[in-house]
Amino acid sequence: MDTEDLRTFVTVADAGGVSAAARRLGVAKSIVSRRLLRIEAELGVQLLARTTRGAALTEAGVTFRDHAARAFAEIDVARETITPDGELRGRLRVAMPLTFGPTHFAPVLADMARQHPELHIHTVFSDRFVDLVADGFDCAIRGAYLANSNLIAKRVGPIHGRLVASPDYIAVHGAPETLDELPAHQALMQGTETWRFMDGDRIVTVQPQGRFKADSAIALAAAAAAGLGVAWLPDCITHDYVAAGALVPIMRRHPAPAGAAYVVRPPGPHPSRKVRVLTEMLIAYFKRDAELWGGEG
Repeated sequence: MDTEDLRTFVTVADAGGVSAAARRLGVAKSIVSRRLLRIEAELGVQLLARTTRGAALTEAGVTFRDHAARAFAEIDVARETITPDGELRGRLRVAMPLTFGPTHFAPVLADMARQHPELHIHTVFSDRFVDLVADGFDCAIRGAYLANSNLIAKRVGPIHGRLVASPDYIAVHGAPETLDELPAHQALMQGTETWRFMDGDRIVTVQPQGRFKADSAIALAAAAAAGLGVAWLPDCITHDYVAAGALVPIMRRHPAPAGAAYVVRPPGPHPSRKVRVLTEMLIAYFKRDAELWGGEG
């Protein structure tokens, strides 16, 4: 039985339909349908009941789905074991943050694709936390790790941030110097988040207030440069603004505690070699471009 047929069936089962599975696999719907028919014909049972909303597993399909997932996973591990230094093949589906994924992480993926011509890389850029298992991702790169998650995380580098404002804003409103002064200033925010700062050895939480909100750090940086208020942003976003003098770091006596970027993957004893290689490349990238991220890796 072909491993791609097994992978396709599991993808259809998890995605809930042929169309969604075709998008995840990056192939035509006709190819997905042909693979499903082939595997059902070989088994002699119906695995999926087609509906107007997609596809639902039959009783046999529910049983076979778990066995099929384990089977192609074991085959992938076996292939990687006997060719540990060989060419990466197959598909790697990655979720990346929209904020700095296209500008900062996408070149790493492009380099990975260049080094491994047989590897198919599918990337989704979004600042929302996608469900890796339900949405069929091999891994995700995140700027925060949820400690209560069952996902497995590997830290790849630091993410430093700071409070910034434009020279025009500072000229009109002044720059806050203490934590007590900060709530009086217009804050540029992604939502209703809190900001954390160091006060000596203590971490102090501040609830900012403001009238301008956006779900993109890039948009907030542009708004800060336009003089709309103060913003807490990652150094990789403000690096060019600060270098050009369009934004100025403020309240430097109270730096923000360092964060980190992680590669997270679904639970399992061992990451696939594709995920391991991507993780290693990202670790090297953070070390090489430490200045951009505001600290040493």
